[in-house]
Amino acid sequence: MARSQTNLGWDVLLDVSGRGARHEQLARALRKAIRDGVLGQGAALPPSRKLADDLSCSRWVVTQAYAQLVAEGYLVARTGSATRVSWSGVLDRSVPPRPSPSPPRYDLAPGLPDLRAFPRRRWADALREVLSSVPHTDLGVPVPGGHPRLRAVLAEYLRRCRGAVTEDVLICSGVTSGVTLVGRALHAAGITRVVMEEPGWPRVRQAATTAGLTVVSVPVDAEGLCVDQIPDGVRAVIVTPAHQFPSGVVLTPARRAALLAWARAVDGLILEDDYDAEFRYDRRPVGTVQGMDPRRVVLLGSVSKTLSPALGIGWCVVPPQWTLAVTEANPTASAPPVLDQLALAAFIEQGSYDRYLRAARLRYRNRRDTMVSALENVSGAAAGLHLLLHLDSDATSVVQHAAANGLRLVSLDSYRSAPGDPALVLGYGNVADGSLPAAITVLQEALTAGRSG
Repeated sequence: MARSQTNLGWDVLLDVSGRGARHEQLARALRKAIRDGVLGQGAALPPSRKLADDLSCSRWVVTQAYAQLVAEGYLVARTGSATRVSWSGVLDRSVPPRPSPSPPRYDLAPGLPDLRAFPRRRWADALREVLSSVPHTDLGVPVPGGHPRLRAVLAEYLRRCRGAVTEDVLICSGVTSGVTLVGRALHAAGITRVVMEEPGWPRVRQAATTAGLTVVSVPVDAEGLCVDQIPDGVRAVIVTPAHQFPSGVVLTPARRAALLAWARAVDGLILEDDYDAEFRYDRRPVGTVQGMDPRRVVLLGSVSKTLSPALGIGWCVVPPQWTLAVTEANPTASAPPVLDQLALAAFIEQGSYDRYLRAARLRYRNRRDTMVSALENVSGAAAGLHLLLHLDSDATSVVQHAAANGLRLVSLDSYRSAPGDPALVLGYGNVADGSLPAAITVLQEALTAGRSG
């Protein structure tokens, strides 16, 4: 018999097919729906006449199927009431959940802002304002490249606060997304190798690789990327000049000038990850390299390190001569949800973003001061949400000892292609102020144990 399907009154799809008479096929389909939990205990079935009409069969077929399932205990029929499901032994076909490790008592891993301080009320206000005022046309298919309102707001913000030179911004889901978008355009243009700082973010390296690029590692010293070590033939570089991760160094003026001179000499492109740029503690945040030569620099940023990575909103300022290439290399690229884009636009327009950053900067500075005063041999403390702790013992043993006492630490080797001098990358962005002293105590004990071990 040909396959036949029907919806019950409450949108339960039945597969009425297979061998046997019509009433046997219907009984088999209902039995399976009950066993699979699609029809739960107590669910009312359609009247026999209604289901017969839906199936284009005689009422006798339905009454016979119902009677069979009543006899088997799957259904119960009462005079004057609907026929209902009475069987509750749903077969459990679910995959047992994997046990997740217990979170540490204290977490000094880098990479997150203060999630406890996320401005829930103000963000909700911004989202509420958007929902009440957004035209219905904005609820359709998202505009490629991001909503014009957020693009304009971010362009103004980047000019005002980051010294960028731009009239337009491409909206993406984050810095790694931006690297992939631009990387595909580079690859399409025949630029297949890109320099990355060593050490550096593995996720950015993976994003470049996903775009088809071969990553070439160039070391970082006390002044930032060693520009003079960029190999011949390379025409693209990914850098974090405002606060290099994880070393914490700031690209010096001389190195900035050397990097721009290199880009002009080789007709290259600089991808500037504006990492941690909003959090500078010894002076005003350093302006972007992009503002010094907007035709040679792609500016990448996001709210992942300021508000939350859960928002999934980033931006990419592309030189005009690369705009079409980036668009053509990414025909299926999608932007973050429109309502979230508009909420961020409202959040910035209302001044809430600036106020939040001012409060966050003070909070992070106090945490940094607490850590610096309690620890020796630290570097990279002038900005950002992390610092580097140089060790005189094996980093692995320190990390393991700390983990045994409820403290999560990350070795610098996690961000290097090969082991080097022992060090820890200590993040203080997402640790509670009240637990920071206790976390430092556990850290100091782990350092002592590492030396003695």
